[in-house]
Amino acid sequence: MKVIAGIFCVLVSLFLLAPVFVLIPMSLGSGEFAEFPPRTLSLDQYWKFFQSRPWIESVATSFRVGLATMVLATSVGTMAAFGLVRGRFPGKGLLTGLLISPRFVPIIISALAYYSLFARLKLVGTEVGLVLAHTILACPYVIIIVSATLRGFDQSLEYASRSLGANPLQTVFRVTLPIIRPGIVSAGLFAFMMSFDEIVVAIFISGTRAVTLPKRMWDSLTYEMEPTLPAISTMILLTTLLVFAMTAWAQRTAAQLRANENKFLKAEK
Repeated sequence: MKVIAGIFCVLVSLFLLAPVFVLIPMSLGSGEFAEFPPRTLSLDQYWKFFQSRPWIESVATSFRVGLATMVLATSVGTMAAFGLVRGRFPGKGLLTGLLISPRFVPIIISALAYYSLFARLKLVGTEVGLVLAHTILACPYVIIIVSATLRGFDQSLEYASRSLGANPLQTVFRVTLPIIRPGIVSAGLFAFMMSFDEIVVAIFISGTRAVTLPKRMWDSLTYEMEPTLPAISTMILLTTLLVFAMTAWAQRTAAQLRANENKFLKAEK
């Protein structure tokens, strides 16, 4: 039975990874059209990408929007998580549902709503519009991640800080935030990747002046199918894997900090 289960897992893994096994060799082709398998292996498509000003500009736009979204969503989401986890007030459950509701609304409906609102505010075709829309989409994930981190935080450390003379603000910045920092970093990285990879809202709001990398890739697929697309997709894949590796490192660091915290508390007792 274990052998059958192992074979099944291998087959499922191969099925899921099959597009990657096709994509990476295609990115190493040198022809005028994307082909698999490539007749010759080279880095021409990567070189063409770095020589293309429109592609580089779209990458820069995606990074600017992603970084701004990461800062805004992480800041707002962390403060909201503190309020929801530590606060005691009527309607807390309703407010929680409202704040994380963008996670459950179909993205096409959200995109239509953003376009309708931002068109009136003249934000369509601007990076500000993209940042605002992506921040709304990313905040629920930041709230969920940071809230989970806060619930695992031992508040006795804050009580100890207060008993030693620290005021609430000093306790937050010198005790609470350093300990939950890995969770906040994970949430920020997730917000960045969500913004960087988002395509549906970008199609509605980017216009012709704030074209992100996924939007330009969509336009290329729709109108001409450039041979550089496999190379670009491969670089995005590697970037995503790097971000997930950083997130895993942050989570492992958080677990180690919690373990050290528990050991310290046991030693004090």
